[in-house]
Amino acid sequence: MSLSSTARIQAQGFIDFVNASPTPYHVVETVKNKLIKNGFTELSERNNWAGLVQKNKKYFVTRNNSSLIAFTVGGKYLPGDGFAMVGGHTDSPVLRIKPVSKQTKEGYAQVGVETYGGGIWHTWFDRDLSIAGRVYVNTEDGNIVSKLVKIDKPLLRIPTLAIHLSKDRYVKFEFNKETQFKPIAGLESETKSESSGCCESTKLSEEEFESVKSAVERHNKDLIDLVAKQLDIKPTQIEDFELILYDTQPSCIGGLKDEFIFSPRLDNQVTCFCACEAIINSSLDDSLASRSGIQLISLFDHEEIGSLSAQGADSSFLPDIIQRLTILTANPEVDLKGSLPPSYLLTAMAQSFMISSDMAHGVNPNYAENYDAQHKPHLNQGPVIKINANQRYVTNSAGIVLLKKIGEKAKTPLQLFVVRNDSPCGSTIGPMISAKLGLRTLDLGNPQLSMHSIRETCGSADIEKLVALFESYFENYTTVEKTII
Repeated sequence: MSLSSTARIQAQGFIDFVNASPTPYHVVETVKNKLIKNGFTELSERNNWAGLVQKNKKYFVTRNNSSLIAFTVGGKYLPGDGFAMVGGHTDSPVLRIKPVSKQTKEGYAQVGVETYGGGIWHTWFDRDLSIAGRVYVNTEDGNIVSKLVKIDKPLLRIPTLAIHLSKDRYVKFEFNKETQFKPIAGLESETKSESSGCCESTKLSEEEFESVKSAVERHNKDLIDLVAKQLDIKPTQIEDFELILYDTQPSCIGGLKDEFIFSPRLDNQVTCFCACEAIINSSLDDSLASRSGIQLISLFDHEEIGSLSAQGADSSFLPDIIQRLTILTANPEVDLKGSLPPSYLLTAMAQSFMISSDMAHGVNPNYAENYDAQHKPHLNQGPVIKINANQRYVTNSAGIVLLKKIGEKAKTPLQLFVVRNDSPCGSTIGPMISAKLGLRTLDLGNPQLSMHSIRETCGSADIEKLVALFESYFENYTTVEKTII
């Protein structure tokens, strides 16, 4: 199979997206920029939305700058109309720099890190790593503002032990994540004693007192200097930060016939990219004016650690936004001003649907026995509907029928996946959103290999397929939904 020109364009668009987005903060910033460029207006949760939201218009809102909800309002929207929604997540398993990270040992400068999510951590050894994230900076006017940083240079590496020095050189690779999983950042220029990472305490005058030691004291000076240089500020302006490690090797197209994408963070930036593309594409022509209902994408942080946070899928973020929208009157005289009873929320949810989109397991030819014999999804053969009788995925037959109809309109093939009875089953944001909102939900995602590795693999043609499916869903949901009794 050779990659078509349109599939290549979509695949390259995703590659550019993931290369620009090493953290959830960068994902949201990248999506924001694309939405603004295509006519979406930013809203704030701090404001009352009465009078701000209009029919036949496009909007988005963020929370913590790591989660984002975007939506389009049909020109024929009426209170109680349903929502066609796609949900995904912005985070991936990573290493995060600890609040006090300054460490030295055997003449090496090291950086203390904390594991985030369920990563395949042995894949992080011997990789060229750098740092990216969010930095809070003191400004000249006395405010503290957040800035994004991404250092495009290999800075760190977690070295493996040479096989010659291993006592059990041919057994499974195991290591202690606290003591043997520390990146080296450089060599100490001066002889120093081993440190646990804490600076020597000194008694400060009242004028010098700080409730928490400064970032300069808690972290390696050279690291702080690099961050400051990248942001064109003084090191002393850095108040605090949330920085993660990322692999500097770019995402790319690979395979003998360009069949694959080799990339970090496929789980779940594929959904973030495809959902963003689809909601933009479905709103570019005049079809939005003739559409009823609301089309919405919700990209949440913290899925990899359970979603229980102020900006996770198990938070109030999505319910809050839906409630804000369903109580707006849609009165032609004043448009979406005023307020309606909360019962309109219940009516709307009964007519709504959520596609919980997260990556699926493509069959690995080296471990084919780990898959159910009748459910082996293949790369480049379309999105995968995920099913689990124990509700780890919340797909049911009504949802399958609906998505089948949507897929037929988009001419997008769909695959089915069920985990083996003797294997554990992962889960998604689907069950918690379905339960929280009483919402019909289906779990789906593109197939991939090496999920949660630092380098993952998916099909290069599948990006185009998922965009087309989501686009058809946004355009046709309200019509198709009414035909399934």
